Amino acid sequence: MNIIEKKEGDYHVFALEGRLDTNSSTELEKVLLGAIDNGMTDIAIDFMQLSYISSSGLRVLLIGAKKLNEHKKKIILRNMKDHIMEVFDIAGFTPLFDIKDD
Repeated sequence: MNIIEKKEGDYHVFALEGRLDTNSSTELEKVLLGAIDNGMTDIAIDFMQLSYISSSGLRVLLIGAKKLNEHKKKIILRNMKDHIMEVFDIAGFTPLFDIKDD
């Protein structure tokens, strides 16, 4: 998986490419939690190029969401494909995030 970081307005965006699974979730955890620990609380994750997410990937996003909740913020997830949205729905994670189409 590749993680492309960029700044868009007030948001720190992480664009994910490939598969977010056991092998790649530790990299995202390091990057995401590092950003939050450095004071970045306006975070968006772009799923446009993400092809797969496992429970390990969901766990990382949940940890990030819990940390941001301390600041009364939510991670914005955007450009989520239908099959990935289905994983979020089945896991009951949909209400935990602000999910956008763009």
